[in-house]
Amino acid sequence: MTTSNPFFEPSDLPYALPPFARIRNDHFLPAFTRGIADQLDEIAAIGACTEPATFENTVEALERSGALLGRVCRVFFNKAAADTDEEIQALEVEIAPRLAAHDDALLLDSALFARLDALHGQREQSGWDTEQLRLLERHHTNRVRAGARLGPEQQQRLRALNAEIAARCTEFEQNLRTATGDAALVLDRAEELAGLPADQIAAAAANARALGHEGKYVLSLKNFSQQTELAALDDPALRERLLAASLGRGTGTNGPVAVALAALRAERAALLGYPSHAAWEVADRTAGSTDAVEELLGRLVAPATANAEREGAALAEAAGVATIRAADWQYYSERVRRERFALDASVLRPYLELETVLHDGVFHAAELVYGITFTPRPDLVSYHPDARIYEVHDTDGCPLGLYIGDFHARESKRGGAWMNALVPQSRLLGHQPVVVNNLNVAKPPAGEPVLLTWSEVNTLFHEFGHALHGLFSDVRYPLLSGTQVPRDFVEFPSQVNEVWADWPEILSHYARHHVTGEPMPAELPARLREAENFGAGFRMVEHQAAAVLDWAWHSLSPGEAPATDEAEAFEAAALERYGLSVSAIPPRYRTGYFAHIFSGGYAAGYYGYRWAEVLDADTVRWFRENGKTIRESGEIFRRELLGKGGSVDPLGAFRAVVGRDPDLAPLLARHGLEE
Repeated sequence: MTTSNPFFEPSDLPYALPPFARIRNDHFLPAFTRGIADQLDEIAAIGACTEPATFENTVEALERSGALLGRVCRVFFNKAAADTDEEIQALEVEIAPRLAAHDDALLLDSALFARLDALHGQREQSGWDTEQLRLLERHHTNRVRAGARLGPEQQQRLRALNAEIAARCTEFEQNLRTATGDAALVLDRAEELAGLPADQIAAAAANARALGHEGKYVLSLKNFSQQTELAALDDPALRERLLAASLGRGTGTNGPVAVALAALRAERAALLGYPSHAAWEVADRTAGSTDAVEELLGRLVAPATANAEREGAALAEAAGVATIRAADWQYYSERVRRERFALDASVLRPYLELETVLHDGVFHAAELVYGITFTPRPDLVSYHPDARIYEVHDTDGCPLGLYIGDFHARESKRGGAWMNALVPQSRLLGHQPVVVNNLNVAKPPAGEPVLLTWSEVNTLFHEFGHALHGLFSDVRYPLLSGTQVPRDFVEFPSQVNEVWADWPEILSHYARHHVTGEPMPAELPARLREAENFGAGFRMVEHQAAAVLDWAWHSLSPGEAPATDEAEAFEAAALERYGLSVSAIPPRYRTGYFAHIFSGGYAAGYYGYRWAEVLDADTVRWFRENGKTIRESGEIFRRELLGKGGSVDPLGAFRAVVGRDPDLAPLLARHGLEE
C-alpha cells in the first residue's frame, strides 16, 4: 500500500471533494482494509487511555476516528448506487459483512463503552452544552441499542446475525437490479407506444440503443409499482404487460430473501430485548412506540379507501366498465382529469424542461426562501459525466458547499431518487458539505430537450429538500450532521420543499414553454391543484399499503416468519388484515422490489413518510399563514430546524418553528380527506 491510493490522504480539492479523476475500482478494497484497521487502532487507543474519561479524550476522539474509512465508504456506496459495474457488485458482496463486523466492533467495544457509560453518568453535572450532551446521548444510546450490555455469548450471536443481515441486504439489492433490467419491455415498433408523447418514444428508442437493442424501443422500469407510461399508453394489453412486469419483478429471487431478512431481524430484536424489529426501531424514533404508529396507520385507512372507492367508480364510468383494472387506473385518471378539470398531463410537459426547472425553479426557490445562490463548477470532476457540480454561496456571498446533480437514468444506476452526503458538514473537522442528488429521468436523444412530468418535478424539489438539509447543516460533530436525524423525521424537510414546486411566484418563474418561452397558461396551475385532489385516495392507499407491508414484515416475533416460498401469501394476508387489499390499487412497492426496507435503511420505517407528512403539511400551513415574508419564514426554518441536523430533539425543532405540537388536520385537508 502506498499513498498513490487517493483515499489514503484527505482530498486537497475544494471542499474536500473526492478526487474522482484519480479513483479506480482497485483503490477501494485496499482503502477499506486500511480504513477498518486504522479505526480499530484508534478505538483501541481511546479504550486503553489511562487518563480518566473526558469529553475530549473519549467522545471527540471517537468523532475524529475513521476518517479514511468514511472517505472510501461514502464514495464507494455512491458509486454502487449511481454507477455500478460487475467489479463493484462483487466488492459489495465481499465488503458488506466485513463492514457489519466492523460496526459491531465499534459498537460493542467494552473498553470504549465503559468510558462512554462513565461520562453518561456524569452528564447532569458536566456543564457541557446542548450539542455535546446530544452527541454523548446518541453515542451511548446507539451502543446500548446495539447490544453493548449483552453477555459474550449473546454478543457473538448478535455479530453473526448482523453479518448475515448485511449480506442478505446486498443480495436483495443485486437481485433487484438484475430483475428490474430483465423485466424491461422490448418493443419492435413505435406504433406499439401509441399515446406516449413523441419525446418519450424517442427516449425509449435511445434507451434501446443504449441497452443493445438497436432499432427497437425499451421501457425500463422505475422502482415503484405504477409505471408513469401507464397514464398515456393507448393499448390496454401493453398496459397490462407493463404493470405485470412491474409487479412481478423480484418475486422469485427476492421473496425468499425478504423472508430470511424478516426472520433474522426478529431474532436480533428478541436478543436485544424487544418483541419485534418494529418495536426496536420505533423506540428510537420520533413516533416513540408501535402503538403510535398503529394509530396513525389506522386513522388514515378509512378516509383513504373511501376516497379511492369514489375515484374508482368515476374511472369505471369513464371506461364504460363495472370495475376498473389496476393497469387502467392511471390511463382513465388522465381521461377524467381532461374531462372534469380540462387538464391533460401531457400538456404540462413542454413547460417543464429539466434545465429550466432546475435553475429557474429549484435553485430560484432556494434563493427566494433562503438567500443562497448556485454557480456551475465545470472545472471540478464528478464521478460520472452526467453528474454536474455547482458551488453554493450563502446570503453574504460566503462559500457554503457543493451540490452535485445526477438526474438521468442509466443501466449502471439503481432505480429511484435519493440524496447522499459525500462530505458531511462538521466544524470539528473543518468540513463544509458536499451533497449529491440522484434521479432517474429518461435521457432523450442527443440535442433533444428533457421534458419532465409533474411527478418528476415534485421528485426533484423533494430530493433537493434533502440536499438543503445537508447544505445548511451547522453543527460541530459529524454524527449530528445534516440528515442524521430519526428515520421518521428525515423526510419532513424534503417534503416541505415540495411546496415551492407550485408556489405561484416560483411556478411562474420556471414553467415556460421550452420552444416559445411562453409562460404556462395561468389557468393550468389552478386546474392542476384541483386535479391533484382527484387521485388523493389512490395515492394514499398505495402508500398506506406499502407502509403496512413493511410494518407486517417487521412486526414478526421469532418463529413467526412465513415459509421461504410464502412471501406473496404473507403479503396478501397482511393487506387483507389492514383493510388495504384493493385489487385495483397495488402497493407502491411489493415485497420483491421493496428496496427501501430490504436493502435500504427504512425497515419498519416506511410509515415515516406519512408521519413526516403530518409535520410537513402543518409546516406548509405555517409558511402560508404566519404573517411573515417567505424570506423571513425561510430563515426561521433554516435556523431552528435545517441547520440543527441531529443536534437537538427533532420534535423540539418542529415546535421551535411552528410554536406548538403537530396537528393531523392539515394533512387530511391537503388530500381532500375527512376522518
